Amino acid sequence: MTITIGVLALQGDVREHRRALDQEGVRTVAVRRPAELEAVDGLVIPGGESTTIDKLLGIFELREPLRAMLRDGLPAYGSCAGMILLADRVVDGTSDQQTVGGIDMTVRRNAFGRQVDSFETDLTVDGVESPPVRAVFIRAPWVESVGERAQVLATVSSGPAAGRIVAVRQGSLLATSFHPEITGDTRVHELFVSIVRKER
Repeated sequence: MTITIGVLALQGDVREHRRALDQEGVRTVAVRRPAELEAVDGLVIPGGESTTIDKLLGIFELREPLRAMLRDGLPAYGSCAGMILLADRVVDGTSDQQTVGGIDMTVRRNAFGRQVDSFETDLTVDGVESPPVRAVFIRAPWVESVGERAQVLATVSSGPAAGRIVAVRQGSLLATSFHPEITGDTRVHELFVSIVRKER
């Protein structure tokens, strides 16, 4: 069965996510309009700048339709800025920053520091078979806390950020602090595709 996964194409790593999804054998489309959103079986919200994506969601009249579709069960995967947008609560956001929500978690924006503080590490991610996932963090958020409905999939195992939550799932919603789309390892995308297929 062919499924269509949209990639929110307002800002960020759109091409990289589409390339990773193409390797998983699904049809991908760029989503910039409500009509395009309504035609997808799942949605990827890419990394980028969360406040910019939030503003563009308003300009392109996508924020409220996306919120409604997430409430109705649309599967979505957010990486980095996408994780922030899927969070119900944000720490260190701008005063006017909004999210589309859906995952019962509190996310700290830019928690790992500035661009120069970017780093890579190996992560064990629940739902992804070994070997560990090579995770790339670029001005990344982390999850301060999760509610009872959310499942922690991965935490950083060593270094100054040891113990920090960096991957979460709640039902058909998936979020990571890191950028699997830029490593060539498509296993996180494979996990999301499996979620979408189950919801189809």
